[in-house]
Amino acid sequence: MVVAAGSSVAKLNLRKGKGSSYNVMSGGDNSDGDLSIVSNNSDSECCSSSMVEVERGPSCVSFTTFNILAPIYKRIDPKNQSLRESEFRYSWLSRNESILNSLLAESSSIMCLQEFWVGNEELVHMYEEKLGDAGYHLFKLARTNNRGDGLLTAIHTKYLHVVNYRELFLNDFGDRVAQLLHVQSIAPVSQNQMGSLYQEFLIVNTHLLFPHDSSLCIVRLHQVHQILQHVELFQKENRLKPMPIILCGDWNGSKKGHVYKFLRSQGFVSSYDCYADSHKWVSHRNHRGNICGVDFIWLCNPNQPRKPLKTSWAEAVFSILKYQLRKASLSEDSAFTFLKGDNCADAVTYLSFHEALRQVKLVDVPNGLCIQQFQDLWNQADVDGNGVIDLEEFKQKIWNSTCPEPVLESFNGCMEDVNATNEHETIGFKVKTAMLFPREVERGHWPEEYSLSDHARLTAVFSPAKMRCYGSQKL
Repeated sequence: MVVAAGSSVAKLNLRKGKGSSYNVMSGGDNSDGDLSIVSNNSDSECCSSSMVEVERGPSCVSFTTFNILAPIYKRIDPKNQSLRESEFRYSWLSRNESILNSLLAESSSIMCLQEFWVGNEELVHMYEEKLGDAGYHLFKLARTNNRGDGLLTAIHTKYLHVVNYRELFLNDFGDRVAQLLHVQSIAPVSQNQMGSLYQEFLIVNTHLLFPHDSSLCIVRLHQVHQILQHVELFQKENRLKPMPIILCGDWNGSKKGHVYKFLRSQGFVSSYDCYADSHKWVSHRNHRGNICGVDFIWLCNPNQPRKPLKTSWAEAVFSILKYQLRKASLSEDSAFTFLKGDNCADAVTYLSFHEALRQVKLVDVPNGLCIQQFQDLWNQADVDGNGVIDLEEFKQKIWNSTCPEPVLESFNGCMEDVNATNEHETIGFKVKTAMLFPREVERGHWPEEYSLSDHARLTAVFSPAKMRCYGSQKL
């Protein structure tokens, strides 16, 4: 029996390996959505136990992100890399039936899938039929230039209502796309003097470019920058009040990467890292055989202070530049000399800066920075606007500039500012739990018997939290 998330009692079976399972219980009468782990097992025992029970309140919203590995990409013969699963109907049909069964058993409020095989009508119909029968409203989006795969976002209509939906086309050489949805709870989650308060939030589903080499770092950063620009524009056009923003998907980059640091500088936190051991987990075994953590459910609450988007973007590009300079074994002094080029003055000019970025392949290369992006970067580095970058500006903006260290916050509190105006009470989220399946990946191990995908499935449960914010939510 399949019972949708948010019901008073729903049981979910997470199959692990050969026959063992994890059973998660959702439900409870606690109106504040508090969550407790019923099992008293230690961490190691939880990963081998047959049952983990989780209780979650009816106001909670659960999110699942899962790259389901499109059959057109799944290699089935190491000796023949061109042979793909898409040529064997029984294989891809059976695997996707198992994927659907696991998703329906988990029954999350929102499912965000990547590498959904939009080019196969039979597979698309199977997902539409089974998820539709279970009460989900589906939104699918193909990658551009007939790549064959794309995104699928499923919203459970018994508990959530889609206010607005927008398709985002990044128009890059990776043909990447994203989905942006404005979602509202069907039932109110709280009351105030003005009446009922409903949970509202924005959610994005996306799949970033795979980093085949370091030159693509700037492309991946630009993809995330574009997505946040679209979110900002969406908020302005629709005159939205401050609300949580959730980013789901396969980010094809780890916690050590520039994209992760960029999102942290914008106030986003990784839901799994908020809840669990953030130093061990992995979620993907790539085609090279490497295992890494690349799948995220990001949360940014409306009371979270954030830098201007352009500032964070420039800092991230400077971080890439510094990485390239250090990779070339340049010290602080020699890096400054490199940026000056042939200039005799003790400063970096506009032209010498452009030439240096050309040499490290950030400009004047396919998919590098455009003219406007370079100009924005220059404006950030030339702090006093005198037309050159002196040594102090170089140190401040490039060499010593760092993104804030991640601070995992509970989001239970409120921001206080006695001088603030335009105070709003809104409903944000706090992370109640997050889990990966198969559970072995939470300890950094990839089980050989796992065959649903080359990605683990990540699920996070959020509960509503009242908070005060001031002015408009800026990106």
